[in-house]
Amino acid sequence: MPAIAFLSAVFVVGFEQFVGWQYGPGGVVGLLLLTVGIKAKSPTCSSIGAVVLALMFSGPAL
Repeated sequence: MPAIAFLSAVFVVGFEQFVGWQYGPGGVVGLLLLTVGIKAKSPTCSSIGAVVLALMFSGPAL
């Protein structure tokens, strides 16, 4: 069980670093809002985070 928790923590931190490196502070803020919204069961916060991430991902296409 500790190995699974460790691997999931490494994956989450790695993904957060990738988003921060690829999309900058806006991507980190969007990911943070999405995570906090899901943990707090707040649809408003998670929706704002999802919209920010969607705008960051589709930014070069617009």
